Amino acid sequence: MGVVNVTPDSFSDGGRFVTPAAALSHALQLVGEGADIIDIGGESTRPGATPVPEQEELGRVLPVITQLADSISVPISIDTIKPVVAREALRAGASIINDIATNRTDEEMWRLAAETGAAYIATHMQGTPKTMQNKPFYQDVAAEINEFFADRLDRLQACGVHREQVVLDVGLGLGKRVVDNLQLITQLRRFTKWGRPLLLGASRKSFMSRWAPGKDRLAASLACACCAVENGADIIRCHDVAATRDALRMTEALMEQQTNAKHNAFDI
Repeated sequence: MGVVNVTPDSFSDGGRFVTPAAALSHALQLVGEGADIIDIGGESTRPGATPVPEQEELGRVLPVITQLADSISVPISIDTIKPVVAREALRAGASIINDIATNRTDEEMWRLAAETGAAYIATHMQGTPKTMQNKPFYQDVAAEINEFFADRLDRLQACGVHREQVVLDVGLGLGKRVVDNLQLITQLRRFTKWGRPLLLGASRKSFMSRWAPGKDRLAASLACACCAVENGADIIRCHDVAATRDALRMTEALMEQQTNAKHNAFDI
């Protein structure tokens, strides 16, 4: 999943793709590099981010999605917490709702997914982007997120969302300490019991800064992506598609070799 932030204030590339022309060009580049999904976002969800008015967010994302839908064959995801923005994005050509506010109590977004049949990415987050990093704490982060997924899968089903529509995202950096993020990547298999695709987005996030102080954090992002795939991730949300795709292809080749070696050992 290639990320296109149509925002002036995203933590990693704020302002680079804020115009429709720049965003469209970047999205086409990511598809050319091998992105299987393009994720369009018009509101920053970095820690401490201030919400964007609905009409402003619509004005950022709709021109991009409308043009992109006519230009590519891969699915388009709308990264938003606003049901109105999601609805208009789906009308413009998106087919996936990427919702970091799955901790919501209001059901409007879920009923939209049920009504349209759109895929729905259910993401774990503590609080809101403005408050999520205010001393988050977990006794057992994976166990608590599994409880959250159990509850949300039931609530989504009650709203008419079929389980086959749902992708699960543990929400790295969304109300998590550094240790929580590391545990979630290495313990990702604890979430495979739901039988749903697992999405992981570590790309360029600040929890890696202890080991990778540079702004792009490419090498650290690749390490997280490879480890996540080894532990059961199905979708990697990233900014650097070409490098990530190469790293994951190599990881999958090594995993296949490891599996074959185990089978051969049993055959001896």
